Amino acid sequence: MVNFPRLRQEFQDYDAERELLIKKSRDVLKLSKQVIYAVHRDELPAAAGLVKQMERERQALEKIATHSNKMVYEGSYKIALQEYVEAVLYYEFVKTGKLPDLPVLAEYYILGLCDLPGELGRRAVFLAGKGKVDEVKKIRDEIDVIYGELLQFDFRENEIRRKVDAVKYELRKMEDLVLDLKLKGR
Repeated sequence: MVNFPRLRQEFQDYDAERELLIKKSRDVLKLSKQVIYAVHRDELPAAAGLVKQMERERQALEKIATHSNKMVYEGSYKIALQEYVEAVLYYEFVKTGKLPDLPVLAEYYILGLCDLPGELGRRAVFLAGKGKVDEVKKIRDEIDVIYGELLQFDFRENEIRRKVDAVKYELRKMEDLVLDLKLKGR
């Protein structure tokens, strides 16, 4: 005989956990945007504090996600983690010039990595305005490395393929910016 009360309870439990996951995902997402904004304003000490706070929220999010195998494929979780990756990578690149590995699914890391060149491009334009050509070239070179590495994959997922194309366009913009700076004698 079908145990409908058990089935109902299982659905209710999942839904309750999913609501917690959505709330915690919003917390991570909000902090990731604050980290990026602080880095854009060159407020690295403030960004460092936000990164620590975001890491605690990400760990709490991971704890919720472990309650069900399906949780890690929820849209809010996926978006929160790719934004987390983008924010940490952006912060670390500006701070150290390096991109760290992070404890997330490979797909979510790649999605966040693909968003990084957009933030780097904004930074490069800002730096170009200040005459910091060497830093602009470093950003262009990093985007070139990212794009080159992404080309080594055989992505079948449309979202990732579109984001890889966006990296290619960002690289072209950076190449144009560096060329423009050279032509202007900077």
